[in-house]
Amino acid sequence: MSGRFLLPLFLVAVIAFESASAHQPVMDMAPRWNDGYGFQLRHESYGSGKLLAGSGELSNSNGLERHVNKTWLEGIYTFNPSKRITFKLPYVEQRRVALVDGQPVAQSNSGLGDLILAMPLKRYTNKGANTSNWGITPQIRLPTGSSSGDFAISDGSVDLGLSVSYSAEGFPFGKDKPSLYQLYDLFYWYNREGDDRMREGDVVGLDINLGLHPIHNNNTNSGMYLMWDVSARHTQAPNEFTRTTASGGKRVHSGPVLVLYRGNMMFRAEYKLALYEKVDGLSLSRGDEFTVGIGWTF
Repeated sequence: MSGRFLLPLFLVAVIAFESASAHQPVMDMAPRWNDGYGFQLRHESYGSGKLLAGSGELSNSNGLERHVNKTWLEGIYTFNPSKRITFKLPYVEQRRVALVDGQPVAQSNSGLGDLILAMPLKRYTNKGANTSNWGITPQIRLPTGSSSGDFAISDGSVDLGLSVSYSAEGFPFGKDKPSLYQLYDLFYWYNREGDDRMREGDVVGLDINLGLHPIHNNNTNSGMYLMWDVSARHTQAPNEFTRTTASGGKRVHSGPVLVLYRGNMMFRAEYKLALYEKVDGLSLSRGDEFTVGIGWTF
Protein backbone atom coordinates (compact mmCIF):
# COMPACT_ATOMS: atom_id res chain seq x y z
CA MET A 1 0.00 0.00 0.00
CA SER A 2 1.37 3.42 -0.94
CA GLY A 3 3.10 5.42 1.80
CA ARG A 4 2.13 8.62 -0.05
CA PHE A 5 -1.56 7.74 0.20
CA LEU A 6 -1.45 6.77 3.86
CA LEU A 7 0.86 9.47 5.24
CA PRO A 8 -1.99 11.72 6.49
CA LEU A 9 -3.29 8.80 8.55
CA PHE A 10 -0.04 8.53 10.45
CA LEU A 11 0.34 12.26 10.93
CA VAL A 12 -2.79 12.65 13.02
CA ALA A 13 -1.54 10.05 15.47
CA VAL A 14 1.61 11.85 16.66
CA ILE A 15 0.47 12.17 20.24
CA ALA A 16 2.28 14.12 22.91
CA PHE A 17 3.21 12.02 25.92
CA GLU A 18 5.26 11.99 29.01
CA SER A 19 7.61 9.11 29.72
CA ALA A 20 4.82 7.18 31.40
CA SER A 21 2.41 7.54 28.53
CA ALA A 22 1.16 4.74 26.31
CA HIS A 23 1.26 6.54 22.98
CA GLN A 24 3.71 5.43 20.35
CA PRO A 25 5.93 7.74 18.32
CA VAL A 26 5.28 9.46 15.03
CA MET A 27 3.40 6.53 13.67
CA ASP A 28 0.65 5.28 15.98
CA MET A 29 -1.27 4.32 12.83
CA ALA A 30 1.41 4.09 10.14
CA PRO A 31 3.54 3.42 8.10
CA ARG A 32 0.95 0.91 7.01
CA TRP A 33 3.13 -0.75 4.43
CA ASN A 34 5.54 -3.68 4.76
CA ASP A 35 9.10 -2.74 5.81
CA GLY A 36 8.08 0.87 6.44
CA TYR A 37 9.95 2.95 8.99
CA GLY A 38 10.15 6.47 10.34
CA PHE A 39 11.62 8.81 12.96
CA GLN A 40 10.58 11.80 15.00
CA LEU A 41 12.32 14.47 17.08
CA ARG A 42 10.03 15.95 19.72
CA HIS A 43 10.56 18.51 22.48
CA GLU A 44 8.34 18.47 25.58
CA SER A 45 8.34 20.94 28.46
CA TYR A 46 6.30 21.36 31.66
CA GLY A 47 6.70 22.67 35.19
CA SER A 48 5.61 25.38 37.61
CA GLY A 49 6.09 27.06 40.95
CA LYS A 50 2.51 26.46 42.03
CA LEU A 51 2.41 24.64 45.37
CA LEU A 52 -0.57 22.36 46.03
CA ALA A 53 -2.00 20.55 49.03
CA GLY A 54 -4.59 18.20 47.60
CA SER A 55 -6.38 20.38 45.03
CA GLY A 56 -5.84 23.65 46.92
CA GLU A 57 -3.06 26.15 46.26
CA LEU A 58 -0.74 27.18 49.10
CA SER A 59 1.49 30.20 49.59
CA ASN A 60 4.96 29.39 48.20
CA SER A 61 7.15 31.62 50.40
CA ASN A 62 10.23 29.42 49.88
CA GLY A 63 10.09 29.78 46.07
CA LEU A 64 9.77 26.05 45.42
CA GLU A 65 9.57 25.12 41.73
CA ARG A 66 10.15 22.26 39.29
CA HIS A 67 10.75 22.44 35.51
CA VAL A 68 11.43 19.57 33.09
CA ASN A 69 12.47 19.61 29.42
CA LYS A 70 12.69 16.41 27.38
CA THR A 71 13.92 16.04 23.80
CA TRP A 72 12.80 12.68 22.41
CA LEU A 73 14.24 10.57 19.60
CA GLU A 74 11.50 8.17 18.52
CA GLY A 75 11.27 5.60 15.76
CA ILE A 76 9.27 2.75 14.28
CA TYR A 77 9.75 -0.24 12.00
CA THR A 78 6.77 -2.13 10.53
CA PHE A 79 7.02 -5.80 9.64
CA ASN A 80 3.52 -5.51 8.15
CA PRO A 81 0.56 -3.14 8.75
CA SER A 82 -0.53 -4.99 11.89
CA LYS A 83 2.84 -5.67 13.53
CA ARG A 84 5.55 -3.18 14.36
CA ILE A 85 8.20 -2.24 16.91
CA THR A 86 8.93 1.21 18.32
CA PHE A 87 11.49 2.95 20.51
CA LYS A 88 11.46 6.22 22.49
CA LEU A 89 14.61 7.68 24.05
CA PRO A 90 14.60 11.07 25.84
CA TYR A 91 17.36 13.52 26.69
CA VAL A 92 16.30 15.16 29.96
CA GLU A 93 17.10 18.55 31.45
CA GLN A 94 15.48 19.14 34.83
CA ARG A 95 15.78 21.64 37.65
CA ARG A 96 13.95 22.34 40.88
CA VAL A 97 14.07 24.23 44.16
CA ALA A 98 13.32 21.76 46.96
CA LEU A 99 13.22 21.97 50.73
CA VAL A 100 16.25 20.24 52.28
CA ASP A 101 16.43 20.33 56.10
CA GLY A 102 13.89 23.15 56.02
CA GLN A 103 15.89 25.30 53.57
CA PRO A 104 15.22 25.89 49.83
CA VAL A 105 17.99 24.29 47.75
CA ALA A 106 18.45 24.50 43.96
CA GLN A 107 19.01 21.13 42.28
CA SER A 108 19.47 20.16 38.63
CA ASN A 109 20.42 17.23 36.43
CA SER A 110 20.64 16.36 32.73
CA GLY A 111 21.36 13.33 30.56
CA LEU A 112 19.71 10.42 28.78
CA GLY A 113 16.46 9.13 30.26
CA ASP A 114 14.97 5.64 30.20
CA LEU A 115 14.53 3.81 26.88
CA ILE A 116 10.98 2.61 26.08
CA LEU A 117 10.51 -0.32 23.68
CA ALA A 118 7.08 -1.44 22.48
CA MET A 119 5.33 -3.78 20.05
CA PRO A 120 2.04 -2.29 18.77
CA LEU A 121 -0.34 -4.94 17.42
CA LYS A 122 -3.33 -3.68 15.42
CA ARG A 123 -6.43 -5.00 13.70
CA TYR A 124 -7.69 -2.80 10.86
CA THR A 125 -11.10 -2.35 9.28
CA ASN A 126 -11.20 -0.45 5.99
CA LYS A 127 -14.46 0.53 4.30
CA GLY A 128 -13.76 2.74 1.34
CA ALA A 129 -12.61 6.13 2.60
CA ASN A 130 -13.23 5.14 6.24
CA THR A 131 -10.65 3.29 8.31
CA SER A 132 -10.43 2.21 11.96
CA ASN A 133 -8.34 -0.05 14.14
CA TRP A 134 -8.14 -1.66 17.56
CA GLY A 135 -4.71 -1.96 19.09
CA ILE A 136 -2.91 -3.57 22.00
CA THR A 137 0.64 -2.52 22.87
CA PRO A 138 2.90 -4.27 25.40
CA GLN A 139 5.80 -2.06 26.49
CA ILE A 140 8.96 -2.19 28.57
CA ARG A 141 10.98 0.68 30.00
CA LEU A 142 14.71 0.03 30.51
CA PRO A 143 16.83 2.00 33.03
CA THR A 144 19.23 3.76 30.64
CA GLY A 145 18.94 6.99 32.66
CA SER A 146 21.11 7.85 35.65
CA SER A 147 19.72 7.09 39.13
CA SER A 148 22.50 8.91 40.99
CA GLY A 149 22.45 12.29 42.74
CA ASP A 150 19.93 14.22 44.81
CA PHE A 151 17.71 14.80 41.74
CA ALA A 152 17.82 11.52 39.81
CA ILE A 153 16.65 11.22 36.18
CA SER A 154 15.66 7.55 36.62
CA ASP A 155 14.78 5.35 39.57
CA GLY A 156 16.76 2.54 37.92
CA SER A 157 13.87 0.08 37.56
CA VAL A 158 12.67 -2.10 34.67
CA ASP A 159 8.98 -1.17 34.21
CA LEU A 160 6.15 -2.82 32.26
CA GLY A 161 3.27 -1.17 30.41
CA LEU A 162 0.17 -2.15 28.45
CA SER A 163 -2.06 -0.03 26.22
CA VAL A 164 -5.45 -0.73 24.61
CA SER A 165 -6.53 1.74 21.93
CA TYR A 166 -9.10 2.52 19.24
CA SER A 167 -8.73 5.07 16.45
CA ALA A 168 -10.72 5.92 13.34
CA GLU A 169 -10.93 8.40 10.50
CA GLY A 170 -13.98 8.84 8.29
CA PHE A 171 -16.30 11.24 6.50
CA PRO A 172 -19.52 11.63 8.53
CA PHE A 173 -20.26 14.97 6.81
CA GLY A 174 -19.82 13.66 3.24
CA LYS A 175 -16.77 12.91 1.08
CA ASP A 176 -16.46 16.51 -0.04
CA LYS A 177 -16.34 17.69 3.59
CA PRO A 178 -13.58 17.51 6.25
CA SER A 179 -12.97 14.06 7.70
CA LEU A 180 -13.29 13.32 11.42
CA TYR A 181 -10.40 11.75 13.38
CA GLN A 182 -10.72 10.16 16.81
CA LEU A 183 -8.38 8.27 19.15
CA TYR A 184 -8.97 6.66 22.56
CA ASP A 185 -6.06 5.11 24.45
CA LEU A 186 -6.29 3.47 27.89
CA PHE A 187 -3.00 2.39 29.46
CA TYR A 188 -1.31 1.12 32.62
CA TRP A 189 2.32 1.24 33.77
CA TYR A 190 3.58 -1.10 36.50
CA ASN A 191 6.60 0.67 38.01
CA ARG A 192 8.91 -1.70 39.85
CA GLU A 193 11.47 -1.00 42.58
CA GLY A 194 14.83 0.20 41.29
CA ASP A 195 18.11 1.46 42.69
CA ASP A 196 18.46 2.49 46.35
CA ARG A 197 14.94 1.15 47.03
CA MET A 198 13.41 3.92 44.87
CA ARG A 199 9.99 3.17 43.38
CA GLU A 200 7.80 5.52 41.39
CA GLY A 201 4.05 4.92 41.60
CA ASP A 202 2.01 2.92 39.08
CA VAL A 203 0.13 4.97 36.48
CA VAL A 204 -3.32 4.58 34.89
CA GLY A 205 -4.09 6.98 32.04
CA LEU A 206 -6.59 7.82 29.33
CA ASP A 207 -5.84 9.91 26.22
CA ILE A 208 -8.49 11.20 23.83
CA ASN A 209 -7.90 13.04 20.55
CA LEU A 210 -10.77 14.42 18.47
CA GLY A 211 -10.35 16.59 15.41
CA LEU A 212 -10.93 17.51 11.79
CA HIS A 213 -8.88 17.12 8.63
CA PRO A 214 -10.03 20.32 6.86
CA ILE A 215 -7.25 20.64 4.25
CA HIS A 216 -5.60 18.06 1.97
CA ASN A 217 -3.93 18.51 -1.42
CA ASN A 218 -3.46 15.27 -3.37
CA ASN A 219 -0.96 16.80 -5.80
CA THR A 220 1.53 17.78 -3.09
CA ASN A 221 0.32 15.35 -0.41
CA SER A 222 0.07 18.28 1.99
CA GLY A 223 -2.53 19.47 4.43
CA MET A 224 -3.53 20.21 8.00
CA TYR A 225 -5.27 18.63 10.98
CA LEU A 226 -6.92 20.56 13.82
CA MET A 227 -7.58 18.55 16.96
CA TRP A 228 -8.32 18.76 20.67
CA ASP A 229 -6.47 16.60 23.21
CA VAL A 230 -7.66 15.42 26.64
CA SER A 231 -5.18 13.58 28.92
CA ALA A 232 -6.18 12.12 32.30
CA ARG A 233 -3.76 10.47 34.75
CA HIS A 234 -4.03 8.71 38.12
CA THR A 235 -0.57 8.14 39.63
CA GLN A 236 0.26 6.35 42.85
CA ALA A 237 2.59 8.28 45.15
CA PRO A 238 6.28 7.33 44.91
CA ASN A 239 7.89 5.85 48.01
CA GLU A 240 9.97 7.89 50.46
CA PHE A 241 13.28 6.88 48.84
CA THR A 242 12.43 8.19 45.36
CA ARG A 243 14.55 11.16 44.19
CA THR A 244 13.06 11.67 40.69
CA THR A 245 10.39 14.14 39.52
CA ALA A 246 7.64 11.59 40.22
CA SER A 247 4.64 12.64 42.35
CA GLY A 248 1.29 11.06 43.10
CA GLY A 249 -2.22 12.29 42.42
CA LYS A 250 -4.85 12.85 39.75
CA ARG A 251 -4.80 15.38 36.91
CA VAL A 252 -6.49 16.33 33.66
CA HIS A 253 -4.79 18.36 30.92
CA SER A 254 -6.45 19.56 27.73
CA GLY A 255 -5.72 21.81 24.78
CA PRO A 256 -5.45 22.34 20.99
CA VAL A 257 -3.28 20.42 18.54
CA LEU A 258 -2.04 21.58 15.11
CA VAL A 259 -0.58 19.14 12.56
CA LEU A 260 0.92 20.23 9.21
CA TYR A 261 2.32 17.79 6.65
CA ARG A 262 3.88 17.80 3.19
CA GLY A 263 5.33 14.82 1.34
CA ASN A 264 6.85 12.45 3.88
CA MET A 265 7.46 15.10 6.54
CA MET A 266 5.19 16.38 9.29
CA PHE A 267 5.11 19.01 12.02
CA ARG A 268 3.01 18.92 15.18
CA ALA A 269 2.53 21.40 18.03
CA GLU A 270 0.22 21.32 21.02
CA TYR A 271 -0.42 23.25 24.22
CA LYS A 272 -2.33 21.72 27.11
CA LEU A 273 -3.70 23.54 30.14
CA ALA A 274 -3.81 21.98 33.59
CA LEU A 275 -7.60 21.86 34.06
CA TYR A 276 -7.62 19.76 37.25
CA GLU A 277 -4.95 18.58 39.66
CA LYS A 278 -5.20 16.87 43.04
CA VAL A 279 -1.87 15.81 44.52
CA ASP A 280 -1.08 13.34 47.27
CA GLY A 281 0.08 15.33 50.28
CA LEU A 282 2.09 18.44 49.43
CA SER A 283 3.52 18.76 45.91
CA LEU A 284 4.17 21.15 43.05
CA SER A 285 1.71 21.40 40.16
CA ARG A 286 2.86 19.87 36.89
CA GLY A 287 1.73 23.08 35.21
CA ASP A 288 0.83 23.56 31.55
CA GLU A 289 2.43 21.36 28.89
CA PHE A 290 3.93 22.37 25.54
CA THR A 291 5.14 19.95 22.87
CA VAL A 292 6.53 20.48 19.37
CA GLY A 293 7.90 17.84 16.99
CA ILE A 294 8.91 17.00 13.44
CA GLY A 295 8.87 13.54 11.85
CA TRP A 296 9.71 11.68 8.64
CA THR A 297 8.68 8.36 7.09
CA PHE A 298 10.62 6.28 4.57
